[in-house]
Amino acid sequence: MARSAKDEQFDQQVIDDRAESVGHLIRNRVATSGRSEAFRYREGEEWVSLTWEQTADRAYALAAGLVALGVQPEERVALASATRIEWVLSDLAVMCAGAATTTIYPTTLSSDVAYIIADSGSRVVIAEDAEQLDKLRAHREEMPDVVAVVVIDAGAGEGEDDWVLSFADLESRGRALLAERPGVVQERTDALTPQHLATIIYTSGTTGRPKGVRLTHSALTYEGAAVDAIRILDTSDLQYLWLPLAHVFGKVLLILPLQIGFPTVVDGRIDQIVPNLAVVRPTFMGAAPRIFEKAYGRITTTVAEEGGVKARLFGWATKVGARVAALRAEGKEPTGALAAQYRLADKLVLHKVRERFGGRIRFFISGSAALNEDVARWFDSVGLLILEGYGLTETSAASFVNRPLPGSYQFGSVGWPLPGTEVRIAQDGEILLRGPGVTQGYHGLDQATHESLDDDGWFHTGDIGVLDENGFLRITDRKKDLFKTSGGKYVAPSVIESMFKGICPYASQLVIEGDGRNFVSALITLDPDAIRTWAEHHGMGERSYEDIVGSPEAREMVQGYVDQLNAQLNRWEQVKQFVILDHDLSVESGDLTPSMKLKRRVVTRKYKDQLDQLYPS
Repeated sequence: MARSAKDEQFDQQVIDDRAESVGHLIRNRVATSGRSEAFRYREGEEWVSLTWEQTADRAYALAAGLVALGVQPEERVALASATRIEWVLSDLAVMCAGAATTTIYPTTLSSDVAYIIADSGSRVVIAEDAEQLDKLRAHREEMPDVVAVVVIDAGAGEGEDDWVLSFADLESRGRALLAERPGVVQERTDALTPQHLATIIYTSGTTGRPKGVRLTHSALTYEGAAVDAIRILDTSDLQYLWLPLAHVFGKVLLILPLQIGFPTVVDGRIDQIVPNLAVVRPTFMGAAPRIFEKAYGRITTTVAEEGGVKARLFGWATKVGARVAALRAEGKEPTGALAAQYRLADKLVLHKVRERFGGRIRFFISGSAALNEDVARWFDSVGLLILEGYGLTETSAASFVNRPLPGSYQFGSVGWPLPGTEVRIAQDGEILLRGPGVTQGYHGLDQATHESLDDDGWFHTGDIGVLDENGFLRITDRKKDLFKTSGGKYVAPSVIESMFKGICPYASQLVIEGDGRNFVSALITLDPDAIRTWAEHHGMGERSYEDIVGSPEAREMVQGYVDQLNAQLNRWEQVKQFVILDHDLSVESGDLTPSMKLKRRVVTRKYKDQLDQLYPS
């Protein structure tokens, strides 16, 4: 039986007494947990740890270095880097110095990097490597406010002119200033108020130019305090953090350890997620749905292709696990024959899957896009609970999240609102949010701010959803993505796309099209790893990816899964024709945002010719 959001117990005092700023939050954490582990990261082949005291020492030195470069309170410092410990230290340094972080994905095109830096008025840029530095040099004249570029990787261009210095040099300059003025960083932190600007995060830009979302210290400290108040995490937890810290989801996952005090393992290499999980054995991790979809596809297809006794045993074990998971969702435990079956299933199969993820995961958190419900239920059947959440850059990420307690989560929903966040569903189904995490507005864009944020403080999300009687929110689609066929029927593409990923373990992307058309069609891409396993069992192991996905056998296989999808859809929603692309969609090619969301309009425009051929009339 589902519980209601109205019945949830939380500690309001934690929210009321939250720190004035992220700078104060760091100071408080050092005072409380100074010698405890704060962060762990790879240095060569070794894992290295920093205590909270060591973290603050380095962050304060970097902060003083920024002051030495002339950075003033609320001025912007841009970070263009992948997720790594230097990103963490730099971000903390910026906020301790009273400045604000402008976040930039390392995959951002050089022209867009220049636009973001110029639009934000950033004074200093901290760049990861020579590649990022080259982007800045190519557009230096377009960024007149930038007084210095700090390069993280040693030897990546510093010393060539007085515009560029090394990360070590920034830290050295800071320590020199601290020797002269020991209280310089503390003074900057003391001067911070809850309404001071903490960060400008530019939206991913699924359409048009990215907009800079202004978030205050109060918005970020609220996020940390609100999650702390619902008591789903504590100091015994260990986080694995790989998400882009340029994304608001990653940003909030960096605030949580400051608020709660647990350690965090930092490594932004996506190809190292599963190997690292087995080594560091975290208790929770945030991720985009694509990570779970790939893991699900890889495991299930490998077992299915092997066939025989192993496949039958795996299927039996996950069915038993699903029955037990359903009981536990109601706060019950298996008894009798089911309990005995579960012990055997867990011993032979289920615990082996959990061990691939480290063996200590209490839950995953999925955000940034819709998670297929069937994928979530499969993970739950093996004892790996995925809690889906919801929020936007404009609401500081976490507005809703499922809780890990029985009756407090529902698959297919994004859970309950965090305490202090209000929700309303407009007449047209749009989700409206109001609360301490909501943005001040868009940087330099008063009209866009007015269009999204009304006079009563309600932010218009652009998402369509429904609230049930227990307070669980379900997202049905993006308002702008809904389209109408020539027959006058509305189609919600993201729902169909998510369904397909749960049905077809070989799928990477499904892009639904049909706006103004007489039937629905689709672009399909197949996951390179999963389809390689399939090919090896169908006599095509030596062939290229392009040959495999273009083969009649692959098309027949995909058609079978499309038929399964269509059986669950209304007639006007069914996919009548499809194209299998000879390559996957990617961030690098501009098809996906860095947080792995589909750029629908970009993709449908890019492959318009292939789609048009499906409609000969």
